[in-house]
Amino acid sequence: MSRYKRNTIYSRIKFYYLIAILLFAGLIGRLYYLQIYDNGDLKLQGLKQRSTEINLRSKRGTIYDRNLIPLTNREVTKTLVAPRETIVNNKEILRKIKENTELSIMEINKILDTNNKLIQIPLERKIDIENANNIFIVDIINRYSKTNLLSHVIGYINKAENRGESGIEKVYDEFLNKSDKSSLFIEYDKNRSLVLGSSYYVDSSVAPEEPAGVRLTIDYYIQSLVENILDEDDIKGSVIVADVETGEILALASRPSFNQEHMEEYFNREDMALYNKAVQVSYPPGSIFKIIVLLAALEEEPDIINQEFYCKGYESINNVTINCNSTHGDISLKNGFAKSCNSVFIQIGKKVGSKKVIEMAKRLGFGEKVNIGLIEEVEGILPEGKELLGPAIGNISIGQGKIEATPLQITNMLLTIANGGVQKDMSIVQGITTKDGKFIKDYNKMKDKRILSEELSNIAKEFLEEVVYSGTARAIKLDDIGGAAGKTGSAEGLLKSKPTIHGWFAGYYPRDNPRYAITVLVEEANSGSISAAPIFERISREIFMLNK
Repeated sequence: MSRYKRNTIYSRIKFYYLIAILLFAGLIGRLYYLQIYDNGDLKLQGLKQRSTEINLRSKRGTIYDRNLIPLTNREVTKTLVAPRETIVNNKEILRKIKENTELSIMEINKILDTNNKLIQIPLERKIDIENANNIFIVDIINRYSKTNLLSHVIGYINKAENRGESGIEKVYDEFLNKSDKSSLFIEYDKNRSLVLGSSYYVDSSVAPEEPAGVRLTIDYYIQSLVENILDEDDIKGSVIVADVETGEILALASRPSFNQEHMEEYFNREDMALYNKAVQVSYPPGSIFKIIVLLAALEEEPDIINQEFYCKGYESINNVTINCNSTHGDISLKNGFAKSCNSVFIQIGKKVGSKKVIEMAKRLGFGEKVNIGLIEEVEGILPEGKELLGPAIGNISIGQGKIEATPLQITNMLLTIANGGVQKDMSIVQGITTKDGKFIKDYNKMKDKRILSEELSNIAKEFLEEVVYSGTARAIKLDDIGGAAGKTGSAEGLLKSKPTIHGWFAGYYPRDNPRYAITVLVEEANSGSISAAPIFERISREIFMLNK
């Protein structure tokens, strides 16, 4: 073999040796990295396969109110975590649990009767348990508060998939499903004793500037007082409180409410607890719709404001008779509005015509979504085509028949009047935030839009003031805090396919420089005057005390 060939073979052997050495060094380096440097991650992956994970906080970002008060992830619960057998077989531990939890005996037994090897029981306070090294008491941050404040707006999630199913949880799911995570992994042996060194806390954080939260226009304190009033009076229906200057919603409540932690209890119920009645259900507006008829008439025939009318207690149209709430006799337009006289408004409706009335309703946002940022919102109903002909004007003039509106649409109309005919872009979301509430992107709002002339709006304001001064809402007494203006409404509708009366009051407070537009809807009511107006009065007074 020539020297050249031998050198070539030796060079190749050296080359392969070098490659082998490099590969071996790389393998050693990789093993060192995995077993020494990054052993925590390997340990965690192994622990996950043979242990139980306890989530110490929600896996979702925080929803804030306008003042950065958390509406989710705000309450901490002391929670006992232990093997089921440990609790079942130890009467002393079980006694301490029963003495220190809000759960009933039935609820505790239900937890203990499950097949879960590891159970969790919420406590009112931390308890001392001697010689129990397989029991943990940890702080768990709950996704939702015990009061379920703002439940219909916040919505709820599919816990198994950490996915928003309704409300803000669903609309902003792509941002809210990013959050700091904190978990406790626990491993027990076959005797249900804690394996030494097997408890493992894991924390992971999203980047400080990453979008991971939502800030609402809701005021936590106004929302709380509204919900307390509804619950104390056992009201079924809804309330909206909006800022007149900005159009932002400060409170939105619907009753009955629901417990977001136990959604399985509500899906087959018939009480409509899962419906957000402020935006998701439309109702006959009743005499609230007389505001629309008034505006249409004043715009079409301004001199109608000086005309006198006669109420004989009823009005007949093509053999259809519609009764009034009283026999008013000779009555002015202003008094007819204040006393909610059906005869006056049917006569006006006949003069103006169905088409003009419905056009005014559409201009003020009826028959379409207001679009405040909740996908559950419905459009309501306005009659069209043949539904506008003949005696239909009778029902149209008093807000009955084919007309339906949401409390949100009613609030939108009142805001426009309170702002002198300028329509505000209503909203319930201020923007997307970081996990700490720092703004990243504002909610995109439309510019203000003039809908009515200022003169027409001022007349409407005078008429709304007269309702509270001498009309159907004269029982409202708010002059000591600035007075109020508004309109009552009582409408026949269907609730769960049964005829019922819905009571309305929609107005604003204070009277001269309005700050708050408030709409109250009470289902199964006596009337708007008796059932809804007192709720408006109480909310207005408590807001005043809140700001005092």
